[in-house]
Amino acid sequence: MKAYVFPGQGAQFTGMGKDLYDTNPIVKDLFEKANDILGFNISEIMFNGAAEDLKQTNVTQPAVFLHSIAAAKTIENFSPDAVAGHSLGELSALVATEVLTFEDGLKLVSKRANAMQKACELKKSTMAAILGLEDNLIEEVCENVDGIVVAANYNCPGQLVISGEVEAVEKACEKLKEAGAKRALILPVGGAFHSPLMEPAKEDLQKAIENTTFNNPICPVYQNVTAYGVKDALEIKENLIAQLTAPVKWTQTVQQMLKDGITEFVEVGPGKTLQGLIKKVDRKAEVSGIQ
Repeated sequence: MKAYVFPGQGAQFTGMGKDLYDTNPIVKDLFEKANDILGFNISEIMFNGAAEDLKQTNVTQPAVFLHSIAAAKTIENFSPDAVAGHSLGELSALVATEVLTFEDGLKLVSKRANAMQKACELKKSTMAAILGLEDNLIEEVCENVDGIVVAANYNCPGQLVISGEVEAVEKACEKLKEAGAKRALILPVGGAFHSPLMEPAKEDLQKAIENTTFNNPICPVYQNVTAYGVKDALEIKENLIAQLTAPVKWTQTVQQMLKDGITEFVEVGPGKTLQGLIKKVDRKAEVSGIQ
């Protein structure tokens, strides 16, 4: 059984999607549509922009989404047994499985990026990658630190990202190093994604999601919030609204997919991040990528 998985923010690179644009008329049309919907020339930034330009949240998220959908369009007889996406990648997965139209998906991605950017500006916040500690120990340390700091991305066994107020994250990093973490590394991100500090962004995005038509998917969508496969449009909608302030349960998602019989994972979109994480969950899993 085969699953297609879609990457999130951080997978972007200069030149992304250019090969697809140059060789596939359907993809070229998608990029032109995206330029119109977004109101700026995202294809130009993707193909020729500096790394700094691509790092802006309002560019990164639509760029990764657009590249992922373009790559999905090149797959002949697209009929997955399951899909999942990491954070932003969940929206790519929803378009690929016909829950959302491309246009509606891109509008939500743009709204999400701008809402998150705005939330980041309200309070100084950050994220940090913690390597080499058990998840439950990290959760315990975060609970005992003053201020807001929570587990945000369960990426793979031994790699968890925490998120919250700058001081609280720094304090948690100190305590986690004392507890035996191999590394506690502050990440170069705009703010505390997947934490309670994203509540203003969630409120903004909720209205947009509620006013968008969701269809039942062509196969189960394993969502970040629950790590289970979902086939009901209404449930998918509710989980997507919850996603901004809830942790990304990627480790649990991959474990559940394996338990449900998935043997092959294909990463669709820029980079190879998810292939690496899946291998760390289960070395025997078969992984490949389409970009």
